[in-house]
Amino acid sequence: MATDDDFQVQLQMEEEERQKAQEGYTYTDPNDGTVYEWDMQRNAWFPKVDDDFLAAYQASYGVNTTTESEGNVAAEGQQSSSGSTGTQQESSKQAKQAQKRKSEPGLHKKNHIFPISYTPRWFEIDEDKNTNVYVSGLPEDITMQEFQELMTKCGIIMVEEETGAPKLKLYKDSEGNLKGDGLCSYLKRESVALAIQLLDDSDFRGSRIHVEPAKFAVKGEYDPSLKKKKKNNKKKKKNPQEKLLNWKPEKTFHQRKRNEQVVIIKHMFEPKEFEVDAMLINEIRDDLRAECSKFGEVSKVLIFDNHPEGVTSVKFRDADDADKCVAAMNGRWFAKRQLTAELWDGKTDYKVEETDQEREARLKQWEQFLESDNKGEETKESSTEKPPGETEKESKEDEKSADGEQKVENVKP
Repeated sequence: MATDDDFQVQLQMEEEERQKAQEGYTYTDPNDGTVYEWDMQRNAWFPKVDDDFLAAYQASYGVNTTTESEGNVAAEGQQSSSGSTGTQQESSKQAKQAQKRKSEPGLHKKNHIFPISYTPRWFEIDEDKNTNVYVSGLPEDITMQEFQELMTKCGIIMVEEETGAPKLKLYKDSEGNLKGDGLCSYLKRESVALAIQLLDDSDFRGSRIHVEPAKFAVKGEYDPSLKKKKKNNKKKKKNPQEKLLNWKPEKTFHQRKRNEQVVIIKHMFEPKEFEVDAMLINEIRDDLRAECSKFGEVSKVLIFDNHPEGVTSVKFRDADDADKCVAAMNGRWFAKRQLTAELWDGKTDYKVEETDQEREARLKQWEQFLESDNKGEETKESSTEKPPGETEKESKEDEKSADGEQKVENVKP
């Protein structure tokens, strides 16, 4: 039977287990010595809040997080398990927030940054950066092209990023008629001084023009809704100044299209001619290249052998040479046929695909041509060879004729 001592030990152990269940389990972190307490309701470990923990927290963050209820708890102790749990929850939340602020030092600073209020207003151009000139006294019938040619003499004119058009403006009245003044935006500041020096008080088509730096005056109140909206272009645009100052040669304004380098010549042949002699294609191509090379450098010659109009194309290196070819070949006669020559429109496709029936017929004709050619060669070979009997007869006749001649020579008159 168990003694009284064993019974007392068992009761003491049960009492300790009951107290642990009420107070909760604790765990000490071996790295920093923080004591964690197990929360039965949330099934998680939380730092144990006591006087030592609050003192360490205040020393680290300098914030007094002790509320009145927490002060009473710290002074009087934990009176009940429910009160202890509520305090632990509040303190653990505050500890987590403080730890988060510590790990993100810039977070609390951003919260104190307030947006600066900005009122939309008219902009002012600095005189040192002003590249615009105002021109007055222009003829009222001046065109934009004439105005551009006039202002280009003094420097490079800026261009619009979206359209690429030069930044020029001719002012009009309320009825849409030109007033005789305009605005020019140069790329460099030095062009403004040069325009004033060269064009100011000069004569242009009988009118005395005046050039001065442009001054922008405020008209009415600023309306932000009238401001041009910038488009979000996904592609990177090159700086317009770099484009204008680039030394790379640009294409001429009146550069012709590529299709104008190709000449289309019709009625050069009949498609049936190639069925009789397929090598005729190479002959026509060589003759056409040799003839067209007189007008300029030829890069390519094509024969559209299936086209019913007998179409050929000649591509030149220069469009001007193609014009010479058209002028010389149009209306010319070739193989009793009158030719027509014109520049290619860039759209028409002259290639004609043969049908299956035409292809089969062409292959049959080609086979017949090869067979007839082989038969002709065999007949020639057989005609050149002589039978052995004939050769012997010819040799005997030759001998007889030779003897007869000798006898005739021996007979004397």
